[in-house]
This record gives sequence, C-alpha cells and structure tokens, in this order.
Amino acid sequence: MSDKLPPGARCLFDAAAVDRAVDRIAVQLAVRLWDKRPLVVCLMNGGLPFTADLLRRFHFDLELDYMHLTRYRHTAGGEIRFTRGLERDLAGRTVLLVDDVLDEGETMAAAQSIIHERAPKELVTAVLVRKDVPCVVEVDHAALVAPNEFLVGRGMDCDGWFRQLSGIYALPADWSAEAS
Repeated sequence: MSDKLPPGARCLFDAAAVDRAVDRIAVQLAVRLWDKRPLVVCLMNGGLPFTADLLRRFHFDLELDYMHLTRYRHTAGGEIRFTRGLERDLAGRTVLLVDDVLDEGETMAAAQSIIHERAPKELVTAVLVRKDVPCVVEVDHAALVAPNEFLVGRGMDCDGWFRQLSGIYALPADWSAEAS
C-alpha cells in the first residue's frame, strides 16, 4: 500500500493549516514551560510526529522520554495495552504529556494516571487534535478540533498506514486496509 488515500477520504487540515496550529500551540506551551526544564513525554506511536514538531519549536531546556500505550485495533478502540514505561524520575518535575489525538480519552486518562503515580510537580497535556466528542478526560492544550471521524495523518493511522501524511484526513466509514 502506498500513501495514496482511498476514494472518499477528505482533507480536514492541509499541511499548512497543521503547521500553523502547531506554531500557535508551541508558543502557548513555551510561555508556560520555558523556565521549568520540563520532561516531555511522547505517547507512542501516534504522538511522535507532534512531539517532534513541538521539539523543533522549543528553545528551552527540556528532557525527552516516551511511553507506549495503545487501545486501537483497526478503527475500533479496545483494551488498553501498556508496552513501555518511562525511564526518567518524575518526582517534583513538570511533565508535558504529548499525544496525537484525544477522542474518548481512555488512553490519555491511563497515561495521566501512570504519570500521577510518579508524583510530578505539574502535569501539562497537549494533543494535536481533539475530536468534538465527550471525553473521560480533558487536555490543557489542543492544536486542532475535528469532527468525530476516523482520522489519519500526522501520526494518526489505520492499521499502521498513513501516519506519515503531512495533513489530516478523514477516512470513509467503510474503508478497510485489507480491501486496498
């Protein structure tokens, strides 16, 4: 399969719109974090492109770590699987937790719980996209708001495909990677 989108996929945010949103949120985060020497925690795999985008825009001291929690199989959420924890000490630190998308919020809630158990001084959360749906948890910063559709691009995927796209796209409801 290539990066060619299936028929019926719609561009919600082109690369320039995503970059402008990342610029805006990076400034907000920099103002909040510049003197705190935060630990930036990337939620893998989806949070990697957004985390990289933010890091390129930050010009202050920070450390980087990552954790891997996932709950998606194809287009449906399932049980949260925890596959890699943090290596850095969080006690008394300011932590910036970064992910690609907040939809129902189950993965973000689990990550926040894991981080809170390690006694940070402050936890700041940021996502590239917040879907316009009820969530079990809120985030401090969301670069974009999108409708409740299955999104791909800029870290978001469907069965591992389309993470590399610079824009953000909604896949047709009936799309299947197996059929492509």
